[in-house]
Amino acid sequence: MIIKNKTLVEDDWLTLRLDDQETVENIVVPEGKVIVPLKVWLAQRDQLQLRDDIGVWFASDERPEDLKEDLQRFSLIAVDFPKFSDGRGYSIAFNLRARLGYSGELRAIGDVLRDQLFYMRRVGFDAFAPRPDRDIHDALKGLEVFSEVYQTSFDQELPLFKRAQRKGKSSAIQKNI
Repeated sequence: MIIKNKTLVEDDWLTLRLDDQETVENIVVPEGKVIVPLKVWLAQRDQLQLRDDIGVWFASDERPEDLKEDLQRFSLIAVDFPKFSDGRGYSIAFNLRARLGYSGELRAIGDVLRDQLFYMRRVGFDAFAPRPDRDIHDALKGLEVFSEVYQTSFDQELPLFKRAQRKGKSSAIQKNI
């Protein structure tokens, strides 16, 4: 199960991870919907581009610009969070959405916890694969932690002070000026 668009859904994608004996050139990508590491895509692009069931995931030290030419061919792109405290994935997601215009599913994978989901959604994530040792129903509640945001981001282009309706003494203040 994953969280997608604020709903629990079955996950029909396999996330491919390399073990110590495998290299990006020799790993065999299985049939079916598979999310491959960016390095595997770049190494095996000629073969993999013939398939329409391939997604790509970014490690936290990779740049979304490396996929710029192929970006819109993917219905799913994932960003790996190797540990809770590594925030580089937020920048990757924001750049994919706001700067490169990616419009498909953007999924957070790895060490994804409830406390992060609200902020991940703000930078463009719309799907989340929380850690398997955590309750996904509890994680879903993390998307509704706050009712309002102050800052701008991918999901809100205006800061709160520009969205708020002011009432009160503003006309009296203007008369005294």
